[in-house]
Amino acid sequence: MRHHRPRPPSFQGEHSHADLRDLTLTFAPIAVFVVLVITLVIWLVDPAPPHTIVMSAGPHDSSFLQAANEYKKILARNGITLKVLESDGSLQNLQRLLDPKQHVDVALVQGGVTDGLGASSLMSLGSVFYDPIVVFYRGSGITQLAQLEGKRIAVGREGSGTRVLALNLLAANGIVPGQNTTLLPADGLEAATKLVSGDADAAILNGDSATRALMLRLLRVPGISVMDFEEASAYTRLFPYLDEIDLPPGVLDLRHKIPNDTIHLISPTVEIIARTRLHPAISDLLIEAAQEIHGMPGLLQHAGQFPSPIQHEYPISDDAQRYYKTGKSFLYRNLPFWLASVGDRTLVLLLPVAVLLFPAMRLVPALYRWRVRSRIYRNYGSLIAIEREALKDPSQAQRDALVEELDQIEDSLNSLRMPLAYADAFYVLREHVGFVRSRLVQGNA
Repeated sequence: MRHHRPRPPSFQGEHSHADLRDLTLTFAPIAVFVVLVITLVIWLVDPAPPHTIVMSAGPHDSSFLQAANEYKKILARNGITLKVLESDGSLQNLQRLLDPKQHVDVALVQGGVTDGLGASSLMSLGSVFYDPIVVFYRGSGITQLAQLEGKRIAVGREGSGTRVLALNLLAANGIVPGQNTTLLPADGLEAATKLVSGDADAAILNGDSATRALMLRLLRVPGISVMDFEEASAYTRLFPYLDEIDLPPGVLDLRHKIPNDTIHLISPTVEIIARTRLHPAISDLLIEAAQEIHGMPGLLQHAGQFPSPIQHEYPISDDAQRYYKTGKSFLYRNLPFWLASVGDRTLVLLLPVAVLLFPAMRLVPALYRWRVRSRIYRNYGSLIAIEREALKDPSQAQRDALVEELDQIEDSLNSLRMPLAYADAFYVLREHVGFVRSRLVQGNA
């Protein structure tokens, strides 16, 4: 009878290497998964604010361009470069925002110039100042635009926001191009000159063309009057982008009390319009800059009236609404912009990491135990098969073959790397191997 002397297991002090290897192979898939999720979050959310944005402003020497340059200075304090583009006015600004090839992020846009453009993909950061409509005419007693029918009216140059707005208001009063009313493509000083010289019967001025200086000059010309919008409230109901404002007596010239009486005007507001992908931190900076630039009292507004989150044609962005309610976040309120940006990005990344890591930390021990014990348990299948064969009263040759299989199992166990914490399961398996061997030996006796 062949006697087998079991060899002792050769741990050889490698239990620490086994632990490290098992831990590495257990943690690696989870770590790869977490890294992929973080990468996906960075790619989709893009939490880093851009260092450069582009604003479409207005014509040279316009109030739009002057305001944009003020924004440029304020954003530069926080390390953000604002590229300011000159334009023909609100209509071109809106077209640039809607054209993805233009790469314009924000623009100053006067209300009432959408003119059928699909602006639903844009959002507003709030209104920042009034752009009043002032109608001057020859004669006196006119209080309705409908009374200008049949006359020569300067309505603004082709393609300008003033013209779009003027045509909409005239159309609401039954005055449309192609009828007996002559609509002249002139605005600003040119329109005022035509009115004074008698080449126009009325001039619709808007925004930069309705400056304090120009209004004073026209009101001092004999025979020139300014229209009092007695139906201002109706206009604000019919055109949601319009507000009613008043010029109180003496506001243009207090010494000479110009105007003599309160003049009711209607006015669209100029809004900061942006694409929906504008970063929240940049949105906060722009609104903060707007408070500094437009928050002072003026000819047409009270202190603190602008910027305003009142919705007109464009929805107020969620980030803007949050800013108007609570101001800047804690990080941006107490840290420099670049440092707050890093902290904000870190918080954005920590959320998905925490959501993934907490379940993973509970899963890892179970995976580790399964991996280590599977090395032991996979030998039990072979051991059970050998025992079943031993119970069938095999021949001597078959018994010798089964003993060789047991030897192979035991050899594999002797070379098995096993953490010391699981040595009990290891030795239980060796006992079972010895038990099956004894049955083979007893059957052979």
